[in-house]
Amino acid sequence: MIEIARVYDHPRKSAKSGSRYLVERLWPRGMKKESLQLDGWLKDVAPSPALRKWYGHEVERWPEFRKRYLAELRANPEACQPLVEAARRGNVTLLYSTRDTEHNSALLLRAFLASKLEE
Repeated sequence: MIEIARVYDHPRKSAKSGSRYLVERLWPRGMKKESLQLDGWLKDVAPSPALRKWYGHEVERWPEFRKRYLAELRANPEACQPLVEAARRGNVTLLYSTRDTEHNSALLLRAFLASKLEE
């Protein structure tokens, strides 16, 4: 199972949450590394700096952002491999920092990883 969680929410480190990976290119403001209880920080699965800046969390750009980000993931499959392997071993939680819980790259990454697990 692949879950997503916002880094600013209370961490739920349990057997169900499994491995926890930060999937952001930038470190979340005000967070100490110890507080996230991470198994890894995978910057390369996050949107490229250019795409992140272009999107700027403008919801009207979401459909195009989705297309571009999924294209980046398909072009760089080795970046996702640690997450695919971890998900095959057990539960994985993808951590993100944006306030928008309905329009963020972790949602897209989770769907992308789920499709990889079905292959």
